[in-house]
Amino acid sequence: MHMATEWTGADATSPYAGTTPVPALASIGAVTLVEGQSFCVSGRSGDITPEFPHGLFLLDTRIVSSWSLQLNGHRVEPLGVDVHDPFGATFLGRGAPARGHADADVVVLRHRHVGQGMRERIVVRNHGLETVAMVLTLSCDADFADLFAVKEGRAEARGQLWTEHEAGTLRFGQRLGDGSKQVRVTPSQPGTSELGSITWEQQLDPDASFEVCLEVTATIGDTAVEPRFRCGQQDHDSVPKQRMATWHATLPSVATTSAPLTQTLERSAVDLGALRIFDPEHPELPILAAGAPWFMTVFGRDSLLTAWMTLMADPSLAHGVLETLARFQGQDVDPRTEEEPGKILHEMRFTTTTDLALGGADVYYGSVDATPLFVMLLGELRRWDARDELVDRLLPHADRALTWIEDHGDRDGDGFVEYQRSGDDGLANQGWKDSWDAVRHADGRLATGPIALCEVQGYVYAAYVARVHLAHEAGDAATAARFATKAADLRRRFNEDFWSDEHGWYVLALDGDKQPVDVLSSNIGHCLWSGIIEPERAGLVAERLLSDAMFSGFGVRTLASSAAAYNPISYHNGSVWPHDNALCAAGLARYGFVEEAHRIIEAQLDVAQAYEGRLPELFAGFSRDEFAVPAAYPASCAPQAWAAASPMLWLRTLLRFDPHASDAKIWLDPQIPHGFGDLGVSGIRVGAHELSVSVSGDRIEVHGAEGLTVIEGARPPLSDVVGP
Repeated sequence: MHMATEWTGADATSPYAGTTPVPALASIGAVTLVEGQSFCVSGRSGDITPEFPHGLFLLDTRIVSSWSLQLNGHRVEPLGVDVHDPFGATFLGRGAPARGHADADVVVLRHRHVGQGMRERIVVRNHGLETVAMVLTLSCDADFADLFAVKEGRAEARGQLWTEHEAGTLRFGQRLGDGSKQVRVTPSQPGTSELGSITWEQQLDPDASFEVCLEVTATIGDTAVEPRFRCGQQDHDSVPKQRMATWHATLPSVATTSAPLTQTLERSAVDLGALRIFDPEHPELPILAAGAPWFMTVFGRDSLLTAWMTLMADPSLAHGVLETLARFQGQDVDPRTEEEPGKILHEMRFTTTTDLALGGADVYYGSVDATPLFVMLLGELRRWDARDELVDRLLPHADRALTWIEDHGDRDGDGFVEYQRSGDDGLANQGWKDSWDAVRHADGRLATGPIALCEVQGYVYAAYVARVHLAHEAGDAATAARFATKAADLRRRFNEDFWSDEHGWYVLALDGDKQPVDVLSSNIGHCLWSGIIEPERAGLVAERLLSDAMFSGFGVRTLASSAAAYNPISYHNGSVWPHDNALCAAGLARYGFVEEAHRIIEAQLDVAQAYEGRLPELFAGFSRDEFAVPAAYPASCAPQAWAAASPMLWLRTLLRFDPHASDAKIWLDPQIPHGFGDLGVSGIRVGAHELSVSVSGDRIEVHGAEGLTVIEGARPPLSDVVGP
């Protein structure tokens, strides 16, 4: 996942090229708090330091660039952090010990909550036996820097900035073109204010405390942004608290004797809940942000894949994703934004907007795979609930997406979907591996476009099959037959043109000259997931994915170590991505390679344990024999949507659970690794049914399936189930 630095200004270079390197957030002990489209990154002391990629961000803009606390002229020494909510944490620190003493008497608690602004309640407590003088100073600043300028270490002031203080309140502002932004820092206790700082002085008796609460509020244009957390208010009825409680109440419950699996699933549930965005114009529709801290906005591909992966957990995510992406589906041809009729967006940006709603964002459409994934998800949603009126309502959008595939996606009429950016401002690569250097030949040469990626053909195939399914259920035999023919033809041609007899694997892509980009990559695992691979070759694909060149011991690498471009610490040329692995595992299980799928899932669970139950966006691809712990990738997001969704897909893969609601059927063939112990999942919603599945050894129990036919076995290919 990559977002253009300025969405109209990305070039064909690395997103990190030509910038000042910034420290990895993991290496500097950063703490990230997230709520909607606002988030805060700080050090473990609670301080926000401009030398690091820190800040309080709202709508892709850093509204606080510096926020530091001093007690009696010294920085507060950090003692610990309790992150009790995705949007709330308590930082514990101490003041400097008196001269000649090892212990300090004064402790500082900073209770921080983030949500469309920030609230910080500071408590200073004297645990000593003598009265002490307290001089507490908060220093802060706002540079209104662009999110990605901060991420890439090139933050700079934009427009005209101003600072003022009045009656203990600090104000910061920016005028940029016709727009303006303001930030106000308001304390609950009066202090002495100067430009950029507030100081409180008090004598603290033994066991006495001083407390002050600060609110950080923003105004965008003429609109005052209402903070989620206010000084003097209770938090239990706040919008973030209520939304998280509702979210957890809707999720299925999982019981397992594996403590690591339990921890990872619980962490995933919390992270996915935190990454939901609610458009003020459509608050009933949750949609997923791609990841924190750098991608707290809508990405088409990320949202669609995450929603697909979490259908067993919460189908409402798919509803929100599909509704929102349909709302912004391409209408016109615009080379600047790469919009085309029927195309599904790649990303939204909010840097210059004065509108809090999604409709106020700039939209960029440079994605080759979001459009077929939209149709795939719509078809899959119908399989979970035949009564879902959303599917019927969005069917015209699916047909517009399929028209885009044929009219614009197939750029040269060869039957494959390709991409090539329309100008130098867009993304050079537009599949899920969208960094500038992600598509290279075996000798390391960059592939030239138009480029047809192997997994994109699989997504298109699955989109055609989904349309067959939808037409079949509607009794539309002509449409079903038409798309069945398209699917069969695409599958045949794919297996002819993308297969390399020389290497014994499917190539990554065909370049603009229709020459194979013949490296071994994880993309072929997506082809298993979509079902485009012929069964007689699936065994070779499974063998390649689990080979030493591809499988690091912690997961499947994005690129084989035998390739010239392999780099274990690159973004897409040798790193390991959990969502990529989850799809590979699901594809392997689909073709009956259960042991291979289990190897991947078990390895990924080890990674999650190394990160306290949270899977990172990606990590380095070093061999487990070479480096016994998963090495971090510096700019990796955590939490990140499709990484958080991966354990949810593990559940479905382990249970081999596939519904067909309209036919009142469920295929179920649980295969649980021995080390995972017993597994039970209750609250799985299929149509009007709420199912529970429990697996203990060879014993399988299903409850709530009255009226459904439970077929013990793996589901055959969808094309065989629905037929033309």
